[in-house]
Amino acid sequence: MPKANKLMTIPDELVMNKICIIRGQKVILDHDLAELYQLKRKRLIKLVTKNTYRFSEDFMFRLNQEEYEILMPQFASSNWEGYRKLPLAFTEQGIGVLSGLLNNKKTIWVNIQIILLFTRMRNLSPPSKDIFIQLEKMEKKLARHDEDIALIFEYI
Repeated sequence: MPKANKLMTIPDELVMNKICIIRGQKVILDHDLAELYQLKRKRLIKLVTKNTYRFSEDFMFRLNQEEYEILMPQFASSNWEGYRKLPLAFTEQGIGVLSGLLNNKKTIWVNIQIILLFTRMRNLSPPSKDIFIQLEKMEKKLARHDEDIALIFEYI
């Protein structure tokens, strides 16, 4: 595995804040992956579109309108407006497939970090990892209580 340097490492919390549970699966949406990879969403979509044969429905799917409307209020700070198509959701396996499409060292390293985080989460007991995800999302929503929440995470 390549050695990490501080420029390439992204905090686990940043990745965890991007994870959503949709259709009973933990996924990261295309615009969030593009942000983590420091790519334009358009470029990521183009890369995926050229290689759709690599992605089964278990690896990637497009949100339906109802799912999109449910998620929109949760990500009010995101810039989702103006998208012609509903976002794509990538499972852990879909993110693994993306690693074969990425040819930039920085994006490959980010991809490795994301997959390692998914693996660590999977190794937690089922209730713990779901609670951990929910706590991460609460932390995001309750930014004014950062110190109290940080203390909770230290105890966990």
